[in-house]
Amino acid sequence: MTLHPEIAKFVASLPAPPEGPLDPVAMRAGDEAHVPPLDERLPLHAVEDVTARTASGDVPVRVYTPAEADSYGVLVYFHGGAFFLGSLETHDHVARSLAKETRLKVVSVGYRLAPEAAFPAGLDDCYAVVRWIAEGGGGLDWNGTTLALAGDSSGGTFVAAVAARAHDDGFHRITHQILYYPSLDLDFDVDRYASLRENAVGYGLETAGLKPFNAFYVDSGADPADPLVSPVKRTDLTGLPPALVVTGEHDPLRDEGELYGRRLREAGVAATVSRYEGAGHGFVQHFSWIPEYHRVFEETRDFLGRH
Repeated sequence: MTLHPEIAKFVASLPAPPEGPLDPVAMRAGDEAHVPPLDERLPLHAVEDVTARTASGDVPVRVYTPAEADSYGVLVYFHGGAFFLGSLETHDHVARSLAKETRLKVVSVGYRLAPEAAFPAGLDDCYAVVRWIAEGGGGLDWNGTTLALAGDSSGGTFVAAVAARAHDDGFHRITHQILYYPSLDLDFDVDRYASLRENAVGYGLETAGLKPFNAFYVDSGADPADPLVSPVKRTDLTGLPPALVVTGEHDPLRDEGELYGRRLREAGVAATVSRYEGAGHGFVQHFSWIPEYHRVFEETRDFLGRH
């Protein structure tokens, strides 16, 4: 299938990338400028900003409560943005939709970003918040059963890395891992995956942009050979939580996500790989208003209900 017409229209409108080095501060400001006002956001029972006091330090989180209840399953959400972009605000709409569809309490993590915070600061924040929730932090009324992780793009990297780190630490409370078009191999050799060549140009995220976009993270100390940086390089995937891996047909990162799903299944882990036709990278964040892509939240709900 060709690129969805609405996505194609958007891609055609994109300006040429600026010359010279990327400016994280300016790019963050540009992203924040597109955040809709509060009165235009999906309403929920409650949305609250909280400080998680964790072993990694104080981490800002936003807690989304879909309805009043005595206790809740919890979904911890890690936003995307190539480890240097994204915030609680830029991905607020994703967290709201996850809460509405799954009926879980969603905790979105405002982890530290590169280049200001060196590796593994962001990963440490994400893992520490998960442990904080399991230890009863924040008065979240966690029901002690469902503790799912979800993330898009680089947030998906953190999902896989946190799940692996927790397993290695003997922390077995994480029940699900949900990865939306994850970045799982930061070795961007274009011959490593066919999708890096097939989807190199013309679909939004371009293969040539992967290295400079991830350079802030790699240059801060993240070694692409480290399985906590490139989770698909982990040799033993046994014992990890059930996984839903969502990919986009026209995403350069498509094949590494699908490889992770296959390797999980080979390791005996229940893993579902779901490719969205006509979609490029970032469709959950940018195009979930399109009905065929909004169903990713329903698929997430159904996956959580099966496992």
